[in-house]
Amino acid sequence: MNRDTRDVVTEFLGRLAEGDHERTAEMFAEPFDWRLSWPVEGHPAVPWIRPRSARADVADHFRSLEAHHVPELNGTSVSRILVDGEDAVVLGEIAQTVRAGGTAYTSPFALHLTVTDGRITRYHIYEDSLTVARALSVQP
Repeated sequence: MNRDTRDVVTEFLGRLAEGDHERTAEMFAEPFDWRLSWPVEGHPAVPWIRPRSARADVADHFRSLEAHHVPELNGTSVSRILVDGEDAVVLGEIAQTVRAGGTAYTSPFALHLTVTDGRITRYHIYEDSLTVARALSVQP
């Protein structure tokens, strides 16, 4: 059964919200196109920012994000999901608190997903990387 793009995106967001990293990673095709709005080399304060190419990498990405933040204080919200064929854009605001030091930050985000044959084949996220890096760089 070929699932609708909106259904796949909605399920993906639900799995993310539940913190089920393995089940979230299962939604990705292999290979997939992965990009974060950071320089390729990332930033030392944000070790999860690196190239990804396999489902295990996806699970690792979300586990690392969780390890550096306080999940109970996550206030990330989605304001809109736009769908055009296989492509979807999720708009919202990231609201996180850094585990080491307790610095809270917010950043608008746009997530571009492509869904092909019921699997995510593109994950491109755009956020205020300077705000994130500054929050993670604060020493406790």
